[in-house]
Amino acid sequence: MDDRQREFLDDLLTTASPSGYETAAQRVWVDYVSEFADDVRTDEYGNAVAVLEGGDPTVAIAGHADEIGFIVRRIDDDGFVHLGRIGGSDKSVSKGQHVTIHGADGPVSGVVGQTAIHLREEGDDGYDDVREQHVDIGVEDGESARDLVEVGDPITVSTTIEDLEGDRLAARGVDNRVGVWTAAEALRRAAERDVDATVCAVSTVQEEVGLQGARMVGFDLAPDAVVAVDVTHAADHPGAPNDRTGDVSLGEGPVVTRGSANHPVVVDAVREAAESEDVDVQLEAAGIRTGTDADAFYVQQGGIPSLNLGLPNRYMHTPVEVIDASDLDAAAALLAGFAELAGEYEEFGVDLS
Repeated sequence: MDDRQREFLDDLLTTASPSGYETAAQRVWVDYVSEFADDVRTDEYGNAVAVLEGGDPTVAIAGHADEIGFIVRRIDDDGFVHLGRIGGSDKSVSKGQHVTIHGADGPVSGVVGQTAIHLREEGDDGYDDVREQHVDIGVEDGESARDLVEVGDPITVSTTIEDLEGDRLAARGVDNRVGVWTAAEALRRAAERDVDATVCAVSTVQEEVGLQGARMVGFDLAPDAVVAVDVTHAADHPGAPNDRTGDVSLGEGPVVTRGSANHPVVVDAVREAAESEDVDVQLEAAGIRTGTDADAFYVQQGGIPSLNLGLPNRYMHTPVEVIDASDLDAAAALLAGFAELAGEYEEFGVDLS
């Protein structure tokens, strides 16, 4: 990952994009892909598609731009802001956090209140539901609070990007800014190779609240195949339930998912590309569903051959998600190779003859 690619990743990670409020992050993505795409278009909800024109087939590489967060549910007369959830926000990590409320007139800083350990009842170590938690923005009454924020404003945890040892970094919202980074980078590298196929990089919205953007894009775009790039659980840290996650590790390469939505021909094509690009891949099983945009893409337009490609991630849905940047680079190289290989396919359907 060179300096420009890292700058792009940092810009994505530092731009708030809770589900339903992705516009600012989508602008970052569109500005980047516009440098090398033949065409960039957006729809009414902010899904973005960058196209590299070529011949048949058309393959799409997609990530989702939205992150989990909170929303202003109500403001009480004492000026405290009461929370609602955006997506799968974790009530066990929200208390005691610095947060930013993204108001119409600019960001407002606050903290999620937590009763001091000295004042809690002995044995009272449970986690309040998010709806029972509040943000203190430092005002004295409700009128002062309502001058700054209003019901429906999105909220994100205020964290920085921290470089760890080696190629590893920690940040909020890695899920799934790393996916849209990979989609954009795969398109850039496909452009450098002048691949024969038509390649679409896609940045969807509202994945965290029901895969909604992928439903819109899949129906409208109708590619011949799509790879949905999203994070997947790394099981290489203390406390990870390996019986639920499989044996995925950071730094060992992207993860090819098999089963359910994952079309066997696309699986084989991506694994063939990995071999030709000398990219190590890991395998993951999804016997029922992937939990990613692949689940929405594959049921559009009578069935779009789809694959979920995973990027190993520790501590998902916390403010300190950890990834290895080498996995991102490997995934981008792999998918550029897939785009090049795709020109050899007339179709990706299974052969029943």
